[in-house]
Amino acid sequence: MRVVTLVPSLTEAVAVSAPGVLVGATDWCSHPAGLDVTRVGGTKNPKLEKILALAPDLVIANEEENREPDLAALRAAGVEVLVTEVRDVPQAFRELARVLDACGTTGRPRWLEEAEETWASLPPPERRTTAVVPIWRRPWMALGRDTFAGDVLARLGVDHLYASHEDRYPRVPLDELRAASPDVVVLPDEPYRFAADDGPEAFPGLSCALVSGRHLTWYGPSLAEAPGVLSEALRAAHR
Repeated sequence: MRVVTLVPSLTEAVAVSAPGVLVGATDWCSHPAGLDVTRVGGTKNPKLEKILALAPDLVIANEEENREPDLAALRAAGVEVLVTEVRDVPQAFRELARVLDACGTTGRPRWLEEAEETWASLPPPERRTTAVVPIWRRPWMALGRDTFAGDVLARLGVDHLYASHEDRYPRVPLDELRAASPDVVVLPDEPYRFAADDGPEAFPGLSCALVSGRHLTWYGPSLAEAPGVLSEALRAAHR
């Protein structure tokens, strides 16, 4: 079995669960550490000729992260493409199981069982808080409706204020983000790399939580520790 993945979180899931099958991944696939496979470009601009040269039995993609014209070109070249859709935590678990089954794994990996157990046993939040969640600046963009990251936060007691917006990732002027007056501004380090000196200064007077984008937006082995990591970052914003 020869597999190429075009989704960083699924790269990690396949690499740790089906050792030896992964032959290619994107330049953004940073986990697991030391991953030694052929790099095939970005998620939005994969180098199709490099993928085809690897003669994969399967290419794994995501309907949000990858572009349909690229996936259609791979199919036209005779490559099987598995496209995932992940909009909430339960769907992430279903899709992960489907991906790993397609990669030839036998049984459910322990990390997947632990992640499901962790999310199933979350205690009810002590209180609910409101948030805005910028994901980009220049221009400012935020989480909108129907997103995996939004569902992750909701399960941790954080209701983001653009959850009913007509767009999934709306452009929202900074003044409007500030005027929403959330309890907390959640600033992940991907896709835009918000940091202590790049992001919080735009929201004077508001609490800001710098969070791990891998734990907020990835669906893979990081799901097992995501609730604890994210909850601690959110608590730190209110200290």
